[in-house]
Amino acid sequence: MHSAIICVALPGLAISTDQGQLTGQGLEGFYRAGRRVLSRCQVRIAGREPLAVQARATAADRARFVATVRVSPGGGPDPDVVVERTRHADGTERITLHSAATRPLRLPVEVALGTDLADLGAIASGRAGPELPASVNDSGLRWSCAAGSASVTADPPPADALASAGLLRWEFDLLPGGTAGLELRVRLDGAGPVRAAGRAATSPLAPARATGDVPAIEHLLRTSIDDLQSLLLRDPARPIDTHVAAGAPWRCGLAPADALVAARMTLALGTRLAVGTLRTLARTQLRGQAAQSGMIPGPRRDAGAHLPAACTGTEATLLFPVLLAEAFRWGLSRQETEELLPAAERCLGWLRAAAGEGTYLCDPQPGGPVRCETQAHAHRAAVLGADLLDAFDRPGGTALRQWARRLQTAFREDFWIDDRRGGRPAAARASDGRLVPQLGATAVHLLDTGLLGGGEPAPGLLDRVQTEQLARLLGSPAMDSGWGLRGLGTKEAGYNPFGHRTGAVRVHETAVAVAGLAAAGYEKEAGSLLRGQLAAAESFGHRLPEMFAGEQRTEGSAPLPHPAACRPAATAAAAGVLLLSTLVGIRPDAPAGTVTLRPMRSAPLGEIGLTGLRIAGAPFSVRVSRLGLAMVEEAAEGLQLGS
Repeated sequence: MHSAIICVALPGLAISTDQGQLTGQGLEGFYRAGRRVLSRCQVRIAGREPLAVQARATAADRARFVATVRVSPGGGPDPDVVVERTRHADGTERITLHSAATRPLRLPVEVALGTDLADLGAIASGRAGPELPASVNDSGLRWSCAAGSASVTADPPPADALASAGLLRWEFDLLPGGTAGLELRVRLDGAGPVRAAGRAATSPLAPARATGDVPAIEHLLRTSIDDLQSLLLRDPARPIDTHVAAGAPWRCGLAPADALVAARMTLALGTRLAVGTLRTLARTQLRGQAAQSGMIPGPRRDAGAHLPAACTGTEATLLFPVLLAEAFRWGLSRQETEELLPAAERCLGWLRAAAGEGTYLCDPQPGGPVRCETQAHAHRAAVLGADLLDAFDRPGGTALRQWARRLQTAFREDFWIDDRRGGRPAAARASDGRLVPQLGATAVHLLDTGLLGGGEPAPGLLDRVQTEQLARLLGSPAMDSGWGLRGLGTKEAGYNPFGHRTGAVRVHETAVAVAGLAAAGYEKEAGSLLRGQLAAAESFGHRLPEMFAGEQRTEGSAPLPHPAACRPAATAAAAGVLLLSTLVGIRPDAPAGTVTLRPMRSAPLGEIGLTGLRIAGAPFSVRVSRLGLAMVEEAAEGLQLGS
């Protein structure tokens, strides 16, 4: 899908090649809520197919295709008609003809339409089926099957409509330099027009902007926010609450862990996405007396060749109280935080019950391996959860901190593998106690400790010496591809540069690594990963995919796309926001009325300015000089700069 042009404004989606014509091949077509509403839309001018000359996305939800046609006999090699098609994810397409001829033209225009009304899963697996027969409907065509009905209407209405051929026809008269056009509207019957949540006036994401010595940062932030807007969905149970879908085209629905990760990485754009995501997931939380009570349910996820599939529900359940605690620090109101506190308490109650009398949290429950990243998530949830409970005078904080300290003590001993090169954290402990030694990107979660009061990072599971060694390993050529962090080191058994969890660069884990390394003071390693990720973003037109191949960067090379990657992807788009906010090191404590700045002193991208961020519900702007010195340019009234 890397070469496809994907327009997204969920629940609408349009997938095209760079030729502009929709031929019905592969995944091409207009989609609504995962169903292909139109698969074929082929334009012919004066009996000729236009010659494509340019195709580009003009926004996350729109694309522009330009083609030319020669219609004048003996006119030489120059085209005399330019065909411009503007395609929108909401199911509209505008076709405009521009005449460059020196004489008047009468142009017959034909648009051939067709669809199979297949769902995305069937299309992806090659089970779409044949096109459906069409019928003439008002000013267009209509198709029906057991799954539903769809129609295309045209403005102006066609002069002729042939249902048997799925064809609409017009004749346009163009004067020299003149213009004519038509608009097609694709609709799934009964669904109504697409009303994308991200295009509403009440978007939960602040329209932040970036400036600086490196022009690419401006494009990265703008594209990241645009992609996140395009992936926004409303919760049907409460449409005022929005969250992001995991990504297009493969995962256009709610993925709890991805939604929480994206909301957390974009807290600098405000807390509205966080609160909408938390409310939506609180309504899915399991209740009752069963062992899973308190969990946020989620599917299994492949973990590579060395470990069984992990449960994303475990990750989501541990992320829920963390996001709530940090959103409170960024300025989520006390009332809204308190409304969500019972759901966070149930998550923390599940954590304590799942760990039981033991020290570690298995994943999946019960009897699964003790994963390194799961312990990092659990420790952070316990520490930040305890801080949150204390802030609202709720019981349970002391017990959580005591368990977190026991976990920290045991982890430093049980999960560290000593060797002549300084050692490494184990990827997991198997159920028989055997350590899984592979070094992978999941270890970056040990550096992501979370934010406490006063802008202080929470304590982590590693001691200072272990943290330094992990930073050295993450910055080594085996892990740093030059474009970002590999999912598995090149020297590890089973390394595959295209492996989902065994070598591909996963963008959000690279961003977590940059943020964690910078916070721990390892700016050399953080800066290298940051510059590599920014170079990759430029190569991908600033729309980062969720992952790409972990091949080594060389002079004149470009990152290799992963054929199964979503693009846009929520976590990748959110990673762009986190990467840039890491450069300025914003650590707010809105309840205390303070914000602390810990910019990267090495200023790896030179001067940078971020405007239109939000802290405590008000605009926040900051600039970092080439010397690594930060200055607040705009902030909420009364917000003080912490030491």
